Amino acid sequence: MAALGGDGLRLLSVSRPERQPESAALGGPGPGLCCWVSVFSCLSLACSYVGSLYVWKSELPRDHPAVIKRRFTSVLVVSSLSPLCVLLWRELTGIQPGTSLLTLMGFRLEGIFPAALLPLLLTMILFLGPLMQLSMDCPCDLADGLKVVLAPRSWARCLTDMRWLRNQVIAPLTEELVFRACMLPMLAPCTGLGPAVFTCPLFFGVAHFHHIFEQLRFRQSSVGSIFLSAGRACRCGHSRPPRLQRSSSPTQLSSVPTLLSSSSEQDT
Repeated sequence: MAALGGDGLRLLSVSRPERQPESAALGGPGPGLCCWVSVFSCLSLACSYVGSLYVWKSELPRDHPAVIKRRFTSVLVVSSLSPLCVLLWRELTGIQPGTSLLTLMGFRLEGIFPAALLPLLLTMILFLGPLMQLSMDCPCDLADGLKVVLAPRSWARCLTDMRWLRNQVIAPLTEELVFRACMLPMLAPCTGLGPAVFTCPLFFGVAHFHHIFEQLRFRQSSVGSIFLSAGRACRCGHSRPPRLQRSSSPTQLSSVPTLLSSSSEQDT
């Protein structure tokens, strides 16, 4: 997000409520209350995001197109209403009353280039290993691979794939909005900028625990294998992309864009 670095959050991190003895007499919330309001607001956002996925009663697995479409609707509604939680938090705590909501959430032009380029560079480094493994497993050379990746037909196939849209479009956008743009401004005045950066992923991680119950429900994994996979993911840093057979069939070559995204399963 553009303003989640630079002056916007630095102002938030130093604007925590002053410890004034007369704060209670003046009717203003104390610093302890502000922190509790911030934590409760973030927890409410996380629970609302995950809870919206289970509004629809269905016996189908999460990868079924009908389930994905319904969850699209749920998370889009919650994400659209999440800025209202930031507004309510600002009214309850009285922090940054003169700051616009968009600036508070990180939407501004100031510092947009480093805010856009540095996360992109970090993401490229993060996926460098899986991409290198995919390039070694792929039977085509670099030129043929680029032709397939840039082919309009391949991307048209991806845009009609509900799983691809979930993993690469809807989930990243809504998760960044809810778990970063809305939570960081509420946590930074309470904990400071540095601790807030490390606290937001905790809410994001806890929100993914529902996958355990979903996998157990459909008997896709056992409890031991789930925690073993989580430990391996933490140790290795990322799951290994699927291995391609060494064949130059058009079907396998045309699936490269999908394979590039298959190792980044998202929440919804």
